[in-house]
Formats: sequence, structure tokens, C-alpha cells
Amino acid sequence: MTVMTKPEQSTARAVVTAQGLSPAATPKPDLISVEQAKALDVARITDLFKAHINPGQLHFMKLLGFHKIKIERAEGMFYIDQNGRKILDFFGGFGSLAFGHNHPRILDARLKFQEEKRQEIAIAFMSQYAAALAHNIAACSPGDLDMVFLGSSGSEAMEAAVKLAERAAGPKRPKIVYAENSFHGKTKGVLAITDGQLYRGEFKLMDNTARVPFGDIEAVERLFRADPEIGAIVLETIQGGGGIIQASADYWQKLRALCDQYGVLWVADEVQCGYGRSGRFYAFEHYGVVPDITALAKSLGGGKAAVGAMVAKRDVYMRAYGTPKTAMIHAQATFGGMGEACVTAIEALDVLYDEGLIDNAADTGAYLLERLQALQAKYPRIIKDVRGRGFMVGLEFHDFSQTLPMVLRPLVSVLDDKLKGSLSGFVGALLLRDYDVLVAFTEYNRNVIRLEPPLICQREHVDRFIDALDGLLSRGIVAIVKDFIKSQVK
Repeated sequence: MTVMTKPEQSTARAVVTAQGLSPAATPKPDLISVEQAKALDVARITDLFKAHINPGQLHFMKLLGFHKIKIERAEGMFYIDQNGRKILDFFGGFGSLAFGHNHPRILDARLKFQEEKRQEIAIAFMSQYAAALAHNIAACSPGDLDMVFLGSSGSEAMEAAVKLAERAAGPKRPKIVYAENSFHGKTKGVLAITDGQLYRGEFKLMDNTARVPFGDIEAVERLFRADPEIGAIVLETIQGGGGIIQASADYWQKLRALCDQYGVLWVADEVQCGYGRSGRFYAFEHYGVVPDITALAKSLGGGKAAVGAMVAKRDVYMRAYGTPKTAMIHAQATFGGMGEACVTAIEALDVLYDEGLIDNAADTGAYLLERLQALQAKYPRIIKDVRGRGFMVGLEFHDFSQTLPMVLRPLVSVLDDKLKGSLSGFVGALLLRDYDVLVAFTEYNRNVIRLEPPLICQREHVDRFIDALDGLLSRGIVAIVKDFIKSQVK
């Protein structure tokens, strides 16, 4: 047998490849490794973001000063940046960080899952982790909310909820009612019931919808009475993107009665306001009513996994998918019920109750509202309203002209619409730059700062936030504007 030398072997491979008899080794692209990614500086991250993610979004990040910060790690209530600065998190990832950052019990549960090399994707088999999580979500849910669909996001959970409602209502009742200033997700199905032209863009959306003012029960009743094709109504229990807006207890109780009277299915979107954030597991529990279908996400994944869930009454679910013929119409997708994600969510629910975080949201959230209301009394020309429940709070500023001296108001008032959101943006940017505090904003009412701190937030964190806000507002509007402008030219 003739043995070829290494150069001969290389030549032979090349010949074989040229003849199409054997594939060549796939060349490796110029990839960034995990360690290299960790070491990227702010300038390089900015270049990559601009080149590959969203160059337009970078404009807003620069306005707020976010582009100067590289987060190295996060723990509890704080982000830690490249300079070791601790940033108090009153944003909370739009409510996705109930347990703060990197809760040790949740980390331990995930690490044990990995060390034991348990199954992650087991689509062909029943998953003990998905089954256990579904049971636990049902156990946390009131009434007959027993059937659980697991997904990876709030949008996916809401898509599942709307599809279930439409099928259960039947082909003769395909219409869906939604509210003004609603936000239910950015995927194409729920965009039709998301009341924002920015997100709707020019997409062709389903047209079997009707809109009503949020909190107006007479408008709902008129619509139900006039249109027998209405099969479902979809509402956030607390509107997040609308500016942290609540309806009265009377509204929700009458809505439940009207839905029963007209045979309309009520879908409660609790993606943001649920999971203990309002001081009850579901926000609708404050009103003594239970919807037919609801949805959770955000903190359901413990801040470490992407988990969403639709939860439905069993009879509604069985109406839609209760036979072998219909069971697979909307079954779980590939990443619904992944092993480690479910384990994370199982442990997170245990932590939620073991550490009394729902009660803390109610108690410390009330303290936050109390202290904000005191600031409103101190700065009535700046703060228009303080509202919310638990750790879902909105701080609304007056239109810009109303914060200025009387002589300037008529001149500036004509610009109020264009300037909407400017004051909240100035305040948010300066809170971060000068006080190491991170806050968020709302989609539709740009004058509102959204406060959704982790449910582990304590009074000391509230006091630090209030002291920072007080210190900033005490400068006065003119100084705040000047300070913001200086921050942009540096």
C-alpha cells in the first residue's frame, strides 16, 4: 500500500473536491468569540449596533445618554457599568425583572439543570418540567383558569390567546374589541389590536376588530348590543403603553356581567401588569372578577429565560382545541416549554411566594406612590399626576409650556405637541447621568415616566430614587433644560 505524504494528501483532497466527490472543509467566518464579546468597548459596540441591529434607534439612545454605558454585570437592584458605577434599576425591563438581576436561587436552579445534562428540547416526549410549570401556573390562577399554553414571549402568549378566543367564539362571531391606547405586542396578529400607528406602520392587518375608549363601560355595552358578531374583547388590566392607566372596579365587574350576558369572551392581557406587580398575582384579582383567558410573560422567566403563557378556562380551551382533530391547530412551538426555561420559571414562582414579593409590591409600592405624591405637592407646576398600583407606577409631567413662567407660556404652548416627551426625556437622561438611576417611558403618552422596579425593591431604594428626583426637580425647568443641552454637546 502506498502512503502519501501530507502535501500529497492536501493535493489529493483538492483534486477530489474539484471533482465534486467530497466536500471541502467549511471555512470559518470572522466570528467574535464569547470572551471577545465580553471585552468589546463602547465604541465598538456602537459600531456593531449601527451596522447590524438598528441604526435609527441609536439616535434615541444618544439623546438619553445610554450609548455611553457598557453594562459589565448586574445584581439585585443594580446594573454595574464599565467604570464600576452602580445604576439603580427603576426600569425593570418593562416589568421583566421581578426578582432583580441574577437572583441566586434562580441561578442555582439553572446551574443544576445544566450540570445534570437534563433534556432541553424534547418535542417528541412529554416534558415533566413543562407539565409541572403548567400545573403551577394554574395553581396560581383563580377560578377555572386551568389550561396553559407555553411560549417564549408576551406577544406569542397574546397571539395564542386571541386565536383561542376566536376559535372558541366560533365562525359566526369573529369580531374582536380592543381599547384605545392599547398595547398587546408587535407581532402581526396582535398588531391589529395594538392601538399605535407607530407600530402598525403600513402593515396590512386583520380587519375583524372594533375599538372602544378604555374604561368606558357604556361604549362596550353599546357595541355588544349593536353587533352580534362580536365574540371577544381584549384588554390590558392596567394599560402600560397608554401611560399606566386603570379602570374602576365597577368597570371590571360590569364588564364581566356584560360578557356573560352577551356570550363574549374576555381576554385579560396581564403580560406587564401580572405576576405580582400590582400587589396581587393578577391585577384583575383586585376587582373580584376572572376573565375567560389571560396571558403572562415578562417576569415569568425569572429574568433569566424567555417564557410566556396563555391561561384559559378549560371549557373555553376545549371548545377550540378539545378533539384529536383540532388539538394540533395551535400546539406549543419548538421553544415552548424548553426544559431549562421551565425549570427557571418553576423556581421563580417558588421565590415569588417564599420571599413575599407580591406583598412587598403592594406595601412598598404604596410607599413609592405616597412619596411621589408628596413630590407632586412640592412641584405642582412640573408634576401633573402620579398614578398606578404596586410597582407599576406612572409619573406624568405637565406639557412643557405649563412648567414655564407665566409670561412664556403663550409663546411656548403652540409647541407643546412637538415638545411632548421632552421633559420626561430630560429628566430620565439626567437621572441616569447625575444620580445613577434608570427609569423608562410610555409609548403613547410621552409625558409619562414609567416606574417598574423589581419586586425585591425596598424602602431604601425608593428613598434613594425620590431623593434623586427631588434633587433634580429642585434645579428648576430652565436649569434642567440647560443641563440636558450641555450633556448633548459634550
